[in-house]
Amino acid sequence: MKENKIKQVNVKNSANSNYTAEDITVLKGLEAVRRRPAMYIGDVSTRGLHHLVYEVVDNSIDEALAGFCKNIHVYINNDGSVTIEDDGRGIPTDIHAGEKRSALEVVMTVLHAGGKFDKHSYKVSGGLHGVGVSVVNALSEQLEVEVKREGKVYYQKYRKGDPAAQVKVIGKADSGKTGTKTTFIPDGSIFKNRTFKFETIAERLRELAFLNPEVTLAIKDERKNQKQEEKFHFKGGIMEFVKYIDSTRPSIMKKVMYAKGEAKDENSRTVEVEIAFQYNDQYNENIFSYVNNINTHEGGTHMVGFRTALTRTLNNYAYKNGLVKEGGVQLTGDDFREGLTAVISVKVPEPQFEGQTKTKLGNSEVKSIVESIFGPQLFDWLEENSPDAKRIIEKCLRAAEAREAARKARDLTRRKNAFDGGGLPGKLADCSINDPEHCEVYIVEGDSAGGSAKQGRDRRFQAILPLKGKILNVEKARLHKILENDEIRAIFTVIGAGMGETFDASKIRYGKIIIMCDADVDGSHIRTLLLTLFFRYMKEIIELGHLYIAQPPLYKIKKGKQEFYAYDEEERDEIIKRIKSEKKGKAEKEEKPEKSEAVEEGAVVKEGGITISRFKGLGEMNPEQLWATTMNPDTRTVLQVSIENAADADRTFSILMGDEVEPRREFIEKNAKYVRNLDV
Repeated sequence: MKENKIKQVNVKNSANSNYTAEDITVLKGLEAVRRRPAMYIGDVSTRGLHHLVYEVVDNSIDEALAGFCKNIHVYINNDGSVTIEDDGRGIPTDIHAGEKRSALEVVMTVLHAGGKFDKHSYKVSGGLHGVGVSVVNALSEQLEVEVKREGKVYYQKYRKGDPAAQVKVIGKADSGKTGTKTTFIPDGSIFKNRTFKFETIAERLRELAFLNPEVTLAIKDERKNQKQEEKFHFKGGIMEFVKYIDSTRPSIMKKVMYAKGEAKDENSRTVEVEIAFQYNDQYNENIFSYVNNINTHEGGTHMVGFRTALTRTLNNYAYKNGLVKEGGVQLTGDDFREGLTAVISVKVPEPQFEGQTKTKLGNSEVKSIVESIFGPQLFDWLEENSPDAKRIIEKCLRAAEAREAARKARDLTRRKNAFDGGGLPGKLADCSINDPEHCEVYIVEGDSAGGSAKQGRDRRFQAILPLKGKILNVEKARLHKILENDEIRAIFTVIGAGMGETFDASKIRYGKIIIMCDADVDGSHIRTLLLTLFFRYMKEIIELGHLYIAQPPLYKIKKGKQEFYAYDEEERDEIIKRIKSEKKGKAEKEEKPEKSEAVEEGAVVKEGGITISRFKGLGEMNPEQLWATTMNPDTRTVLQVSIENAADADRTFSILMGDEVEPRREFIEKNAKYVRNLDV
């Protein structure tokens, strides 16, 4: 991701003062989507590209929620297209009375058109705005749809959202067979990267399979040299989901607790509730909530209802059975959530979303519905599973003791009002600008690299926080131990927004927080430790797009007075080829890039008058080199950290940083092919 240098712009009132009707632009059809695609799919990066697939799959899932779809197949085709096929009812193809054309064409080309607004067709659905498949059509170079209905196969083709021909019958459907098959190629003028990732789509399909146990979802990669496929079907539903999330963390319970029920809302519409949870021997809370299969990252009223019922019911059980004595340790909601892994899935006919990312449920009635269903079932479960219940309460009591120790540790860190931004660490080289939108902080591995970064930075908007050694692995430590770690306290203090439940995004002191580590094994480990810290205790920083990873170069290539920097082996070989071509003439430009010999860290290799050196680490670069290659917003490359799938991210951090060795070995073996630039 390339960054542009921060500039201050003075806006003058140079607009035409004659503002008339002629200045009003009306965008027709799907033109608005093509003009502003990010408004509809979030962005046009890799995330937005995969969102196109999800939009079509979600339509098939809505058919499943209505009880008409059992199988969904996704194919990544060799030509770069994607096909999604289901066995639902099939999109209607008869003539729409208002539009005077096929309903299929209306659905594919008109925003806010679909069956989601008519509760006779869909009681609940994930895509309530009616923009899904039409947006995919608008952003596709080409889209083809086949519908099996009434014994016939209907077909229509589109180019950039516009019909290429009328809907026509192309054959007969097998007796009783229905469904929709959609194939599309993303528009290259909108998406610069059109390469779909098998793993990314598979993660979403796996999640949907857990949430919809009656559906089988499959994905197959048809591309050359990438042939692979997976099928997902989980009869145990969210109970299996909880086990999957916690597969790398030992459970303290013999079986997963499961609750299910439904109730009417104030408008007599049915709200369905499903909850599964278990406790593990770790210290983090992992609650994943969904509304109509949408991951509500920011929680909402269903989450509040769950937490309230959990705290009240466990407290009542503990006192009733003498596990907690009057006047003794007082258990709080935080104590009951330590080591808890839970999945909450609700089906709401008319969900109202709010929050920063519009993924926070706002329906007030859902809170009381969740409480009324979950609370009594949980109490009965505790009575029937007393050994598990006792272990849960004992863990909560230990958490209460640790909470008190953490309070004392937190008080120590606040001697100079550290969490409110005062008393900043002495090793922080702060910037002169105070506006978070225009300043950034580099968290740098090592004092040596920190020194170079301090000298090479732009002091106006760039702050430097050097770290000494590796920080504590927060995945395996309680909060009071975490707060006793000097380096972690410094990070919390410098960012200024607190941590955990007390995190306040409005107090973030820097718009960009950039992790800068060496491109070696130790650097990778430190980067993972830092990412774990942010994910566990400052997740909102990632969700709001504030966290980045710097990309320092691996190689310096020198020819005479000319110096070039390469960020990987491929770029290194291209630079060497270009230098040689300039010397030998244009004829050599047609040759393939030469493969240079491997260059070890710190080594210098001379090849035909060209000097190739590999950096040992950031500290080896002088301030000018570090600025030019890694810190100058005009020339640097930084990667923005995002969370595609919270449940899978949680599981990955547990695998990499937890106690279990075997899952980590399997992960490394499976993903070794993606590792670059590391001598492992």
